[in-house]
Amino acid sequence: MLDDLKEILDIQELDMKMIRLMRVKKERLKEMEQIAELRKELHAQTRNKEAEIESLGKNIQSLEQKIQEVNAKVKKLESQQSSIKKADEFNAITQEMTHSERERIAIEQKVSDLVDKRVAEEELLAKIKESLKGSELSSMNLEKEISANISLINEEGAGIKAQRDALATKANQELLQIYNRLLHNKKDRVVVPVENRTCSGCHIVLTAQHENLVRKGDNLVFCEHCSRIHYWQESEALEGSAVATKRRRRRVVSA
Repeated sequence: MLDDLKEILDIQELDMKMIRLMRVKKERLKEMEQIAELRKELHAQTRNKEAEIESLGKNIQSLEQKIQEVNAKVKKLESQQSSIKKADEFNAITQEMTHSERERIAIEQKVSDLVDKRVAEEELLAKIKESLKGSELSSMNLEKEISANISLINEEGAGIKAQRDALATKANQELLQIYNRLLHNKKDRVVVPVENRTCSGCHIVLTAQHENLVRKGDNLVFCEHCSRIHYWQESEALEGSAVATKRRRRRVVSA
């Protein structure tokens, strides 16, 4: 059984590399989405600000037209007033002229406020456009970098997959199916060693009887808590596998 596990362990090492690559790729794609979202938001702000400035311009134009109408009305009243001889009619026209003057002053104040607001909004729009221009330039360079990185990830992933496919043809197919099912559920190592009578997957203490079964290596032994497959990493049957290489490295470091 340990001979069969040896091939599965080598496959698992490739799968872990693939999972790490996929996580990195996912993070890089997320970065690209965030860049696109930021650019989209700046474009939306630009459009909204341009629409707001256009609306202010129309309001200003409309109020200026009203000022012209009021001025025309005042001139007409002045012309009428010069030909009136009755005091009550003269006073009535004077009052109407005074009211029109007040109306014009109020409209002019509104125009002045709107002009100030439009100037402020135009300055803000200029800043947004400048930010958008800088963002587009930097994001374009960053997107190129991310795309190149993703291409390298895809290339490396294709190489790993080719190695895995080659190993999978040699592996015990029944054991490979069990391994694939566990890997699909956990997205992590599913063939793990027993260390200090503890599952190195879920880190729960195991019984002495369980450890002895793993040491023998006659049959598949599953963790009672997390369902991972256990193996005894000191077994000579695993020499030449990826885990054996790691074990030797740990020994060198300890020494």
